[in-house]
Amino acid sequence: MNEVLLRSLTPSVLGILVRRGADFAAAEDAVQDALVEAVRVWSADPPRDPKGWLVTVAWRRFLDATRADAARRRREDRVDEEPAPGPAPAVDDTLQLYFLCAHPSLTPSSAVALTLRAVGGLTTRQIAQAYLVPEATMAQRISRAKRTVSGVRFDQPGDVATVLRVLYLVFNEGYSGDVDLASEAIRLTRQLAAAIDHPEVAGLLALMLLHHARRAARTAPDGSLVPLAEQNRGRWDTESIAEGVEILQAALARDRLGEFQAQAAIAALHADARTAEETDWVQIVEWYDELARLTDSPVVRLNRAVAVGEADGPRAGLAALAALDDTLPRHTAVAAYLHERDGDLTTAAQLYTEAAQKAPNLAERDHLTRQAARLNARGGR
Repeated sequence: MNEVLLRSLTPSVLGILVRRGADFAAAEDAVQDALVEAVRVWSADPPRDPKGWLVTVAWRRFLDATRADAARRRREDRVDEEPAPGPAPAVDDTLQLYFLCAHPSLTPSSAVALTLRAVGGLTTRQIAQAYLVPEATMAQRISRAKRTVSGVRFDQPGDVATVLRVLYLVFNEGYSGDVDLASEAIRLTRQLAAAIDHPEVAGLLALMLLHHARRAARTAPDGSLVPLAEQNRGRWDTESIAEGVEILQAALARDRLGEFQAQAAIAALHADARTAEETDWVQIVEWYDELARLTDSPVVRLNRAVAVGEADGPRAGLAALAALDDTLPRHTAVAAYLHERDGDLTTAAQLYTEAAQKAPNLAERDHLTRQAARLNARGGR
């Protein structure tokens, strides 16, 4: 069974059902039923037209569910005629589905969870693991989100700002998670940039390209994380960096600064440094100041503390960190790094151990555990 093929077909099949008149929640349930059926039968009898097969089976499941629901009997006249089996039209509804999943009535976390489930093809368990919540909790969150958008059609989409936020979160999930959604997020952001002349759309595309350019260097052969300062910059994708910088410069020239442009500017400064030691940390701090002004985000201020520690010394970084809530995600890891830079290896080792226990994913947990072990081996115990 080719799970990648199934995942790639999911958005198109879902879009076809919605355009034929199915509401989003019922269509998503029908597509998931069809995917389960595909897993069951395709290995023994693969269809010649996988997409057409999925559309036909999903539509039948939708009809069965509709007819079984007395409250929806008024829809039966509209859905009574089953379309003839055959090749499905080659229409990419994925970006429209992102707009649907990013409806303003949903919180960003609910919107990205719904997108990962309905459009990205992840299971509820995978999404729950990404959010570090019980599977039942995530199932309830996704069900509530589907109910919220169940009556929304393609002519009632979410706004651009919400779609950008969801694309950004999906990119990050693909960038750091087990399922690769980063390339798909870039593809969709390119589509959006071609359709909408908006500097923040360009800023997000530039940010994605600049981050994605470093992907090959982010992990060692054994799968462990490689910090930015230790990455082999020869493995960075220079073409993606050049494209990202060009897009960013054009966006900044319009003098309508937004948070994605500011983040992309920080990424560009990292990409521009031939070595970690040549990084322009002073300018990075200035961009973090702009980003903090735009977002008032405590996570931005946490990252700024790291930059201050590099630009002005670890004690300045620790002073900036002291002004922040110590329950922030990765606060303990930042504290550990700054204490190590300040030469307090004992405290740093203890903080790395604490940070590992709070890590949001296994790769980061293993990295922080190794950092603690490294310092302990140097006498930080």
